[in-house]
Order: sequence, then C-alpha cells, then structure tokens
Amino acid sequence: MNIQSIQVQSESLPLKKPFKTALRTATEVENVFVYVRLEDGLIGVGAAAPTLAITGESKESIETILKTVLTPLLLGQDIRNIHQLSLMIERSCVANTSAKAALEIALYDALCQHLHLPLYQYLGGRTNRLTNDMTVSVGTVEEMREDARQIIKDGFSTLKIKVGKDWIKDVERIKAIREEVGKGVSIRVDANQGWTPRQAVSIIQALEQADTRLELIEQPVHASDIDGLKFIRQHVNTPIMADESLFSPQDALRLIKEDAVDFLNIKLMKTGGIRRAMQIADMAERANIPCMIGSMMESSISVLAAAHIATAHPNIQKIDLDAPLWLANQDFDGIEFIGDEVHLTSLPGLGLHRRSLNVSS
Repeated sequence: MNIQSIQVQSESLPLKKPFKTALRTATEVENVFVYVRLEDGLIGVGAAAPTLAITGESKESIETILKTVLTPLLLGQDIRNIHQLSLMIERSCVANTSAKAALEIALYDALCQHLHLPLYQYLGGRTNRLTNDMTVSVGTVEEMREDARQIIKDGFSTLKIKVGKDWIKDVERIKAIREEVGKGVSIRVDANQGWTPRQAVSIIQALEQADTRLELIEQPVHASDIDGLKFIRQHVNTPIMADESLFSPQDALRLIKEDAVDFLNIKLMKTGGIRRAMQIADMAERANIPCMIGSMMESSISVLAAAHIATAHPNIQKIDLDAPLWLANQDFDGIEFIGDEVHLTSLPGLGLHRRSLNVSS
C-alpha cells in the first residue's frame, strides 16, 4: 500500500491566556499539519509545533523540510515498511526533529488505519486511559496560587509548576502553592533550564526543609550541563528529571551512563517521532529509570500521538499532556479530557473521527 501524496498546511491556534515559562511566553500555538494519503484513499495525520527556544525550528523551517526534503523521499513508498520509512526520515537531514515527528506520526496513523488497529494497540498497548497533570505557568505568587486553586477545583490532583525566571522568588512561589493546595496534591516543578547547579541545590534543599514534598524537579539547569544535573542529584533527595537534555537515544544513553537523573521526559518534538521515543523508553526501562511523556505547547494531534505511546509502553509512568487544555477552541478529536483523566477512542490509527480533514484530492 503505497503513499500517493503528502500535503502540508499551517494554522495558528490561539490560547485561552498566555503560557509563561523561563524560556518564553506564548499567546498562540503555531502548528504545521501533515496529511499522508495512501493509494486506497486513507489519510494519516501528523502535526509539529515549532519551538525555537528548544528545537531551533520555526514554522517556516518545518514547512521547508517537509516539502523539499521529506516529501520527495517518501512518495511512492510502501506504508507497511514503517521502520524503514522511519529510518529514511531520521537519516534525511540533521536535527529538524519536529518536522520529522510530524511526518512519522502521520505515517503511523495511516498504517494503523490500513491495519484496522488503534495506534496504542499496534504499539503493544495495555489501556486507553491515563491520568494527566495541569500546568501552573510563571506569574506572581498570587496569580500562581489562584491558578493552582482553580486547577484543583477542575478535578486535577497533580500540578506542574513552571519556575526559573527569578530563582530568588521560586521558593516563595512553590511554598505558597503547596500551602494553597495542601499535602494531598502532587507537585512537579519545572525550571526550564533556569537555575545554575548551585542555585538549584540551594532552592531544592530549602524546599525539602520546608516539607513541600515535591514529586520531582524537571530540567533545573541548561540542557548541555549533564555534570550539573548529576551534581544536583548527588546533593538533594528530590528526584531529578531531564527534559531539554534529552532528544535522542544517544542522549538517553549518556544520561543513564552518567547516572545523572531519576526520570526521563520524552517529547515527540524532540525525539523526531514515535520509533525513537519507544527506543528511549526501552533503554530507560533496562536501566530502571521511569519515563514521563510530555509535549510542547502543541495541538491535540501530536499530543494524541504521545498519549497513544503512554498507554502502550509500561515504562512511561507519568504524563504531562495538558497542552490542548490551553487552547481557546477545544474541539478535540480522538481524545477526551475529563478532569485529570485522558481517554482515547478505539478507532483505528490515532482514533480521529476523520470528520474535519480539510485535504484536497
């Protein structure tokens, strides 16, 4: 079953309110959508979210790679040779991981439709339900307290707190949120590379002494500072997770060999697609390092692909897939958010109802 055509379309999706981290402030989600049509008419869908501060990709660069490099490579290929196609995408050019992920997601969606299987079952899935967290973006102490209070009212039991823009105030922010939500709520803290190793140790030790009971600290230092991650881990009791330090299986191998972290955060926009995400989860499982799967600020299409992986792989023990809940227009397809629960359909592929695919013949 050969690939007949590949189309690329872009769309900006406004957010309900600004999403602020130590790296950027977003008011909308730019997305590049990919549509892979098979010769029998089936259409697979994928999406990429440009994040210059993390992957180095813009909307324009993703479109260019998809149209001028990846599309000519894949046209006419047999969708059933999925691993070979994935390797072709991976080896086509250096980096450009979001562009690669978008096309690979679309390929898996098309293949699983052809096989009449949900993606999570094709990947070895065990369930189609997950428990999600919700993010508190960077703001004043009172803004963050109020956001946390509302999130708990909305049915969430796990918060992800964004910090790192002003390390001196970060302890106050986190302590205030813990005071607001009580001890029964799990709190994850994401510094988005905003601290130095010594700042991180000082902050985390202060939070430990204040009995804030944090579930984990995500990417406290610069992505390239593996020694810094290891230093922090050696001086605190709170688990440390790598995010921006982890793009590839090679990165995972280094983090594992250096004994630098307690958790790995997998994101499709960093790994370049589903196959390498599964490879990372496999490697981490052998090293007894659990994984979380997360997303950038993305559309529900690529988040949906991540959710399918999470339901399939036993070593992905946590998810951070709240990005679609920030969208102003929450017209989800293939995925349902009920409080902190995420439900996938049992339809083939990504599970889309295919009712709104605006693709020309």
